[in-house]
Amino acid sequence: MSTQLGTMRNHWWWRPGWAVGRRFYTWHLTFEGQQDVYRLAAEYRAALAPLGAVLTPVPDQWLHLTMQGIGFVGETEEDDVNAIVEAARPRFASVSPFEMELGRAVVDPEAILLAAEPDAPVRQVRDGIRAAIRDVLGNVPEKAEGFTPHVSVAYSAGDGPVTPVVEALKAVEFPPTKARCTSAELIVLHRDNQMYEWETFATVPLG
Repeated sequence: MSTQLGTMRNHWWWRPGWAVGRRFYTWHLTFEGQQDVYRLAAEYRAALAPLGAVLTPVPDQWLHLTMQGIGFVGETEEDDVNAIVEAARPRFASVSPFEMELGRAVVDPEAILLAAEPDAPVRQVRDGIRAAIRDVLGNVPEKAEGFTPHVSVAYSAGDGPVTPVVEALKAVEFPPTKARCTSAELIVLHRDNQMYEWETFATVPLG
């Protein structure tokens, strides 16, 4: 666990374009039924629970690794979204299912993250997603740079000092876990309830 922060800030501020009721097409890796991932997330939730409402812990069902956005529902044609899914299929077919290790906690200004390592296969999947979007839309709406694969176990729910979070994490040490990735999910995401929640639009297998 490492940090160079002095303060944390509220993750749930409304970013441009977002509001209650808005929905967004995006790609994630998800971990449905992966009990080892749930175990590690639960250990971190328990360790951070004494901090109370300063953090929003992520329940098992909403654990995810953010990959690549497409656009808002209502601004992106569903036919284009379907075409992106089909364009992704042959690219994903060339990527074998893989395992990644989760376990090195990092305090971000807005979240507590678990680094996903090695990151090469995750980046390979993301590159395939971006190529599929480019094929259909002609451009990709988010930068390729600055992507660091991670899974958030909690989000900052307000502005405040980082020290209590750092101290809570220093007091614990949990063994890492393996997460297995056999597909990527195109989801319809919202954040109406100060949590990333979604419905699955399409699941595309790897390999």
